[in-house]
Amino acid sequence: MPSEPVMNLSRRAAPSELPEWMDEPCSYEEFRACLVDLGQLNRLTLSYRPTLAFLDSIVATSGRPEPLRIVDVGSGGGDMLRRVERWAERRGVAVTLTGIDLNPHAVRAAQEFTPAASKITWLTGDAFTYTEPVDVVMSSLFTHHLEEGEVVRFLAWSEAAARRGWFVNDLCREEVPFRLFGLLAKTMRWHRFVQHDGPVSFRRSFREEDWVRMLLAVGIDVEDVRLARWTPARLCVDRVKGRLS
Repeated sequence: MPSEPVMNLSRRAAPSELPEWMDEPCSYEEFRACLVDLGQLNRLTLSYRPTLAFLDSIVATSGRPEPLRIVDVGSGGGDMLRRVERWAERRGVAVTLTGIDLNPHAVRAAQEFTPAASKITWLTGDAFTYTEPVDVVMSSLFTHHLEEGEVVRFLAWSEAAARRGWFVNDLCREEVPFRLFGLLAKTMRWHRFVQHDGPVSFRRSFREEDWVRMLLAVGIDVEDVRLARWTPARLCVDRVKGRLS
C-alpha cells in the first residue's frame, strides 16, 4: 500500500483512487471475520451513541413514541440496527427495521449474527430502488465508501424518502484519530482488512466544509441540518424534519 496517498489528509481521497480491501471480491469467511472485528471496534468506540441520540430527537419532535419505519443503508453486519432494536424496546417505540446492503456477504452475516427472535429485515440490493414508506433513513460508516457524486445522490434520496428525517454517522478526516486507529488495530490484532481499510477510511472521509458543499449541491438549506463531531473520530450529519425549537 503506497504510504503517501494515505498520509495526505489535506484533501479527501476518492474510493476509485484509494480502494478498501473489504470492497474487493473475497470469500464469505474472510468477510465475516472482518465484520466480527469491526463490531468489536464499534463497541469500543461507542459508535452507536450518535445514532441513538438522533433517534431520541426524532421521538422528541412528536412528544410521544410514534411507530417508526427505519431503513439502514449499507447495513453491513447489522450491529447498528440490532442496537436500534434494543433502543426501541427500552423506549417503548414500535419500529419496522430494514437493513439494505449491496454485498450479499453482508446480508448473510447480518442474518447469522441476528437472534432468531429479532424482526429486522435484511435485504440485498440498491437502496435507491427501495419503494416502501420510510420515516427515517440512517447510515453508519457508509458514505466514505462513495464517490462524492454518489453521496450527493444519497442525500437527495434520503431527503425525498424520509418522512421524519435522516442521519449520517461517519468518520472525520483528521490526523490524530487516523494515527491512533493504526496503533489500536495492530495492538488488537484485528483482521488484515481492518488494519488496512481503517486508515484508508479516514483518508476517504469528509470534513464539515465537504458536507456543506454536498448539501448545497442537493439544494438542502444548511440551516436545516446539524453537523456535529462526536468523540472519538465521528462527524455526523443530522436532519430532523419538524424539529422542536
